[in-house]
Amino acid sequence: MSASAASTPARTAELIDLVATLGRERFAPRAARYDAEASFPFENYADLREAGLLALCIPERFGGMGADFQTYCLVAAEMGRWCGATALTYNMHAQSMLWSGEIADQLDMADDDRAAHERRREAFYGEVVEAGVLYAQPFSEPTASSATGAVTWDTEASETAEGWRVSGRKHFASLSGAADFYTVTATARREGAEPSRRDTVFLAVPADAEGFEITGVWDPVGMRATVSRNLVLDEVLVPHERQVLPPGVYFQAAVRWPHLFMTLCPTYMGIAQAAFDFTVAYLRGELEGGPSGPPRRSSATKQLAVAEMAVKLEAARALFERAVGEAHIDPDKAMMRRAYATQFTVMETANDICRLAVRTCGGSSIQKALPLERLYRDSRCGALMLPWNAEICLERLGRESLYERGETD
Repeated sequence: MSASAASTPARTAELIDLVATLGRERFAPRAARYDAEASFPFENYADLREAGLLALCIPERFGGMGADFQTYCLVAAEMGRWCGATALTYNMHAQSMLWSGEIADQLDMADDDRAAHERRREAFYGEVVEAGVLYAQPFSEPTASSATGAVTWDTEASETAEGWRVSGRKHFASLSGAADFYTVTATARREGAEPSRRDTVFLAVPADAEGFEITGVWDPVGMRATVSRNLVLDEVLVPHERQVLPPGVYFQAAVRWPHLFMTLCPTYMGIAQAAFDFTVAYLRGELEGGPSGPPRRSSATKQLAVAEMAVKLEAARALFERAVGEAHIDPDKAMMRRAYATQFTVMETANDICRLAVRTCGGSSIQKALPLERLYRDSRCGALMLPWNAEICLERLGRESLYERGETD
């Protein structure tokens, strides 16, 4: 496929610069307050709307910016550099646009399904472009180990003449109370048939739908401003026009475009960069609220520590940029090994760089008036996040290395 104008290197650089400006001038100064309150960054999203960035991954022919997967990842990494919670929640919205846009265009669909999908996405893309409608994308369920590893038993959907009746639960649902729509997966229940992952439906649940409820408290160690509470759906009616993808196409996307499940990774690449930036500025004496007296950069011990951080950062970024740059439909075995290695490396390296930053900068650096302790807490969350948490990445990387696809002992 030919690259859109938004996916050229020059345009990607412009978008990264735009996010850097928003992040430096607006997102970063607000981050401590949102973290302390565990409140959603509504002001940041007002800025994203004004800048047109809610339409980043909407195809250009629908009025969006037309960013592809690689461009999204690079832009999101820059956002994570300034506010990890904003980047992580932005991912949920952007991926609903990407799955239904660039990715859907590459998947197999029956002619009738393709025509219906084109009509439906034109309508909901228009709402995003013109009104700044915001989407969440809660996949996680209490009993599912990943988004593709098991049938979504906790959420079921039955088709009626009016649409789909959905019942079930989602947890760690970022943007709870902030999104206009929640794009959920559900197992289609068909009379006389066993449920199958191939029957997964992908639906946009309106926030004001009858039977839809947000429950639970949100008071975590890190990523506090994501406000990722629980969703309860009790016979919620989702009209056919709110199908994000035709039935069965979600499963095809999950299998044929697996890099879509590493889109949490850019946030943590940004956090790693932020921790390194903090350490350099701190030791150079450039941070307001930092230690008084002469800069500490003359210490050989500090220099060696910064060098170690730089090596880890450059290695993680090189792997990250290669993996997101080569992502495409039906990746081969080597690409999948790199994807798993990238996810694991970035998530673990982000926390490791934050750890080194704390040790190198010293006790004064972990005051809440400075961002390092928040970066450290946020960075620890990455390795826990499904569908590709650290353990799953290692398990799959080992299996992909030792077995051919479909091979068993």
